[in-house]
Amino acid sequence: MITVHHLSSSRSQRIIWLLEELGLQYQVKRYERLPSMLAPPELKKIHPLGKSPVITDGDMTVAESGAIVEYLVNEYGNGRLIPPPSAKQDRLKYTYWMHFSEGSAMLPVVMYLLFTKAPNSAPFFIRPFVRYIFGTVLSSFVKPNLKRQAQYMEGELNKTQWFAGNEFTAADVEMSFPIEAMAERPGLSQYPRLLAYLDAIHARPAYKRALESGGEYHLLS
Repeated sequence: MITVHHLSSSRSQRIIWLLEELGLQYQVKRYERLPSMLAPPELKKIHPLGKSPVITDGDMTVAESGAIVEYLVNEYGNGRLIPPPSAKQDRLKYTYWMHFSEGSAMLPVVMYLLFTKAPNSAPFFIRPFVRYIFGTVLSSFVKPNLKRQAQYMEGELNKTQWFAGNEFTAADVEMSFPIEAMAERPGLSQYPRLLAYLDAIHARPAYKRALESGGEYHLLS
């Protein structure tokens, strides 16, 4: 049976969701974050990097969100949640968004979180200087990148219902995390199509079942 080594409020939640979409049997082994918000050392027994998500399936251990999604779809999907090879445009878009999620979308999201929170942890006497430096990076690099990416994704979703065409695919599972994170911080109030996309995702029965299976899910903020 597939085991999801699930770190609370992490990317592994979308793996549970994908398993529900595929209707596969699985079990969840939960790991709670340390006070530092890092993963506990027990995860290193599963994978040397000690990060989540990671799954075990028999003698197979698969880490990294995109690799896990591709493994599950290829191994158990039977053609589901992926455009057929004959739909070349949608298949290419599927591959693109699968890589865009972590390769492009998440970097400015993580940087935004880091650069807004880190100054509060700096020693008091250098905090104003740290805030100034980090604020400069935010305004000159991070925020413009977030805006550009949100505008791009908004435009693409104005063309089709889902990221890889008009059918829901695993690329939407993969893209869910960065968009949910952006909705938390800095927010997506100016992007109605992205907000409607999140509503559609959250309304899916498999997504709701995944929340019941994975437990509380709060993005770090």
